[in-house]
Amino acid sequence: MAYFIEAEDCIACGACEPECPEGAIHETDDGVYAIDPDKCTEDANCVEVCPVDCIHLAE
Repeated sequence: MAYFIEAEDCIACGACEPECPEGAIHETDDGVYAIDPDKCTEDANCVEVCPVDCIHLAE
């Protein structure tokens, strides 16, 4: 499993991107952020800094 970002809730603040040690988080063409599940190591650093709690663990 990996974390994912609820795009409709993302405010595009960018707080999560520098917290990912694997570089799995990137800005999309829509101006919000997404997580590459193949790179995500589930360390949860991004979850801790998200001000709107839009990052969740995939089931």
